[in-house]
Amino acid sequence: MFAIIETGGKQYKVAKGETLDIERIDEKEGSTFAIDSVLLVSDKETKVGTPNVKGAKVSAKIVAHKRGDKIVVFKMKAKKRYQKTQGHRQELTTIEITDIKIAATKDVATTKTVDEKETQKKAAPKKKETSTKVPSKD
Repeated sequence: MFAIIETGGKQYKVAKGETLDIERIDEKEGSTFAIDSVLLVSDKETKVGTPNVKGAKVSAKIVAHKRGDKIVVFKMKAKKRYQKTQGHRQELTTIEITDIKIAATKDVATTKTVDEKETQKKAAPKKKETSTKVPSKD
């Protein structure tokens, strides 16, 4: 069983027991949290969300907080004597996926397709415009 989640503006494919580095989450080490933004879940059958799968949650445990590798950014404009060097280290959180849950939801109401909605709009009777003129007193 695997799922595709979205966190920190990025998408990750996760399975139970995996560890991965994501952008920093403001929680303590050792705490657990749930990710509600689940885009796809695949077990015996695949469920794709629009944009999220209803009732699906991924539980994760925070293992550690750390900083990523240093990235050097160098800017230069030729013949203008402009040079700028800058560094960056991304704050990261290492998480471990503990569980992937799919709530059993039964949709009672049926959803109408786009074609059905268009035919209903076309079949609606048009109202006649009646003008209500007030007789003038001349």
